[in-house]
Amino acid sequence: MRKNKKWVQLFIFSIVLIIGVFTIISNLSASDSKKYPQVGSKAPDFSLAGLDGKTHDMSAYKGKLVVANFWGTFCPPCKEEMPALQRQHEKWSNQGVAIVGINLDKNKITVQSFMDQYKLNFPVVLDTKEVVRRDYGVTEYPTTFFITPDGKVAVKRIGEMTESYIDETIQSLLFTK
Repeated sequence: MRKNKKWVQLFIFSIVLIIGVFTIISNLSASDSKKYPQVGSKAPDFSLAGLDGKTHDMSAYKGKLVVANFWGTFCPPCKEEMPALQRQHEKWSNQGVAIVGINLDKNKITVQSFMDQYKLNFPVVLDTKEVVRRDYGVTEYPTTFFITPDGKVAVKRIGEMTESYIDETIQSLLFTK
């Protein structure tokens, strides 16, 4: 009888422990998701050095639709969507749209070589310390935020985008008021 009682107590303790751990993990992940920008919330401001040697602030894009694309040269899907982002930059840059690449590589020379190789000229800022990546809660690459002229996140897209997706999303945000 005593052996059974000990097993029952151990079983109950295990269940309580599992529920406790699950509750703690759920609460931590819920609070983390609330601090990152969600659709409809204000996009975090940032100030990062660009490949052009200038400092770029998110607040400087106020009044424009911003396509903020988190990427790295280490990421195959990121590389694949770069030409589409460049064509969309060429199409929309004179119409109040700013496409900004937020690069996560550690080496500026690698990023510049990549930009030169693919003939890309939209603004790219360097998040070498990954501060902005953390502020935006980015864990997968590429991740793109479409940010309205008033600074709110309208669309968050995780994964590679097709050119038609980028174009249709920009059109829907520019021409739907």
